[in-house]
Amino acid sequence: MMQSTISTLPPYLSLAIWLPIIFGLIVLAVGRDTNAALVRVGSLIGAIVSFIATIPLIANFDNAKHGMQFVEISPWIERFSIYYSLGIDGLSLWFVPLTAFITVIVVISAWQVIQKRVAQYMGAFLILSGLMIGVFCAMDGLLFYFFFEATLIPMYIIIGIWGGENRVYASFKFFLYTFFGSLLTLVAIIYLYKASGGSFDILMWHKIALTMKEQIFIFIAFFMAFAVKVPMFPVHTWLPDVHVEAPTGGSAVLAAIMLKLGAYGFLRFSLPIVPDASHYMAPFVITLSLIAVIYVGLVALVQKDMKKLVAYSSIAHMGFVTLGFFIFNNMGIQGAIAQMISHGFISGAMFLCIGVLYDQAHSRQIADYGGVVNKMPKFAALFIFFSMANCGLPATSGFVGEFMVILGATQFNFWIGLLAATALIFGAAYSLWMAKRVIFGKVANHHVAELVDINGREFLMLGILAVAVLYMGLYPAPFTDTMQTSVADLLAHVAHSKLPY
Repeated sequence: MMQSTISTLPPYLSLAIWLPIIFGLIVLAVGRDTNAALVRVGSLIGAIVSFIATIPLIANFDNAKHGMQFVEISPWIERFSIYYSLGIDGLSLWFVPLTAFITVIVVISAWQVIQKRVAQYMGAFLILSGLMIGVFCAMDGLLFYFFFEATLIPMYIIIGIWGGENRVYASFKFFLYTFFGSLLTLVAIIYLYKASGGSFDILMWHKIALTMKEQIFIFIAFFMAFAVKVPMFPVHTWLPDVHVEAPTGGSAVLAAIMLKLGAYGFLRFSLPIVPDASHYMAPFVITLSLIAVIYVGLVALVQKDMKKLVAYSSIAHMGFVTLGFFIFNNMGIQGAIAQMISHGFISGAMFLCIGVLYDQAHSRQIADYGGVVNKMPKFAALFIFFSMANCGLPATSGFVGEFMVILGATQFNFWIGLLAATALIFGAAYSLWMAKRVIFGKVANHHVAELVDINGREFLMLGILAVAVLYMGLYPAPFTDTMQTSVADLLAHVAHSKLPY
């Protein structure tokens, strides 16, 4: 399916992974609450430098080239044929700069909000950024598993220390759900290691001939980890609780990036390694995806907590992603990847907006607001913009992926496309219903009357995200062009049976 040759370019992927981790470790080592201002500046410099290090990946990426690019291979544990093997293609390219970009935004968002253990907070996010980028770049199965599981540790700490009243419960729930879901994946990785003759090379696993029984076992093993991480219905129940208790930055990173780790796993493991089982299990996955976009959308409608509403919204939007993957056509998979990128911008922005309100009014309950536009006009304009983007408004990034997935679903089966399209109605209902109650009308109470409009830092943070959402909505070609060759390669591979007879 793919070929990989070692890149002659500088080690851009290693820089993207290790720069934020090194900066994070430095911040942890020297940072104290007594020098919090220096810690904030150092963390922001580290996040910006790490983001700049990802830009050459976009600039030097060859859209027409087949296989992996920017490949780096070094021995790690040679006795077991484990290599430090990195590479990206059109399926993973945009998630590397997206992760680094969201980290910059999160550091800015915490500038005044976090007053205690500032170094630990900033350091955890920088280290988490490097680990998440490692997931998108790893081409060795065990290296992928290492990064995939290691991301749990910083997020567990972030939720458990800086979260809400029930933060310990939420952090344990997050860790247990995602960790136990991943245990079967380790079994599948070891099985593939033996089946391939002793290799953890993911690209080699793409070529292994497996019986249908073996493929279904491996599919279920991967599904347990990736479905929980996405999360898919019915293993989604951990996400709303975690979002409610997580600090604003934690919610933004969780929604914008961490959920994508599971969806990316389907692309890199499930579809190419076990294509026959993927086709066989597709009706099951499509059914769960449609339940997510419709039923969970209805659940979002009745939420009273803004964070819970946006959390259920995330589950519904990620349902479009898994639907797009398992209809096995070009439009669907490209749309699903575009939806993942767009959701990174929009969901992060929505949680940051809720954080801005919470920092002043100390409430996430929709009923505690009303008439915010009278006191915060700049904030209200941005909040409405992101709410409209969350609905899939044309000319915003939210429209691009959803429209492509619905188009692909219609090509696959008209009724599936029709059911998926109904989610747009629910998306508009819960997003605009929340916006109407929070933003418009008369000033509801003295808490709203005391609100102050966003400052320059908050305007910069949300304004950058608004530009990203608008740019992708008006000009999606740079995002979709990079993935066309890799998606075509993936579909060509998935179309061929790997059964040994």
